Amino acid sequence: MIRDDVKAAQIAAMKGGDKATVAATRLIQAAIKNRDIELRTASSAPDDDLLVTEVLQKMIKQRRESIEMFRKGGREELAAAEEGELAVIERFLPKQMSEDEAKAAIDALATELGADSVKDMGRVMAALKERFAGQMDMAKASGLVKARLG
Repeated sequence: MIRDDVKAAQIAAMKGGDKATVAATRLIQAAIKNRDIELRTASSAPDDDLLVTEVLQKMIKQRRESIEMFRKGGREELAAAEEGELAVIERFLPKQMSEDEAKAAIDALATELGADSVKDMGRVMAALKERFAGQMDMAKASGLVKARLG
């Protein structure tokens, strides 16, 4: 489980004196804990690895946006700190599909579902999220699906 990998990495970083990794893993664990608290009242909780992957992807998106804003503002030292956190967070994500693999998966799924127009985009995206969550960036996948169906 990814949650256990994060905890093990935190312990190893603490023993090794890697303060940056310790700080990043603490941020990850706090975000996961917050998500767990949010889901206490939910009727059904997603698979644990899927939940952790969603949290990590959200954190990555936030870091990338921050890096962009810091660079625009001329704050290179803050951008570098965010990049360090980003590198630690990305270590825990499952291997992401390449663009070619994603296109192949989208083509196969669209054919399987009989999707042939942009009207079917919702069905294709829902099936992609169900089958490839954590393996594919859904923002990029959305553009690929639109291109395939458009």
